[in-house]
Amino acid sequence: LRPAALVELLGMVEAGRLNGTQAKEVFAALAAEGGSPAEIARARGLEQVSDTAAIEALCDAVIAEHPKVVADYRAGNAAAINFLKGQVMKRSKGKANPAVAGEILALRLA
Repeated sequence: LRPAALVELLGMVEAGRLNGTQAKEVFAALAAEGGSPAEIARARGLEQVSDTAAIEALCDAVIAEHPKVVADYRAGNAAAINFLKGQVMKRSKGKANPAVAGEILALRLA
């Protein structure tokens, strides 16, 4: 592995372009094939989505599909938001930025 490739990979994680799981997959590909982390992530469709409009749409759909969980959250079950965040991640196939999804869900459910 080239040091520059590792620096690039860490920069992508720090910038929020990759989450930990995605970074591990890119790292494995780097070790096996070499190349650029950005190119590997792009070719495999691994880059994390941080576009708030896209994540808002996912959150709205999840909230509409799970009224019981929403009611539980609003009744004081703070852990219920984790289920909803998991559903957003599932709908996005793991590409949504979980921190952004959590913030949007908290705002929508307040």
